[in-house]
Amino acid sequence: MYYVVKRLEISAAHSLMLSYESKCEETHGHNFIIKIYCKSEKLNFDGMVTDFTQIKKKIEGALDHKNLNNVLPFNPTAENIARWICDNVDHAYRVEVWESENNMAAYER
Repeated sequence: MYYVVKRLEISAAHSLMLSYESKCEETHGHNFIIKIYCKSEKLNFDGMVTDFTQIKKKIEGALDHKNLNNVLPFNPTAENIARWICDNVDHAYRVEVWESENNMAAYER
């Protein structure tokens, strides 16, 4: 099994739709750290699990310097963002979304 990890830094804003009162319901921003874990039993024609540049283009291109409420079709919690990224990157099996140094959500298939 081959494994690769792509780390991205994304600056984005969002507001959360919550069932309780929270300051996170107001639009605010994060400098997200995103770690995308990919694996494959075989390497592609180019000798890779997946191309790091393609991951960056797809995820950073969609999310960086955006209001996530305007580009994602769901409540943009870190948990939901992690799942969306995992579903949209070839060979991804785990994604970590760090909103801050102390707050991380992960999705693993």
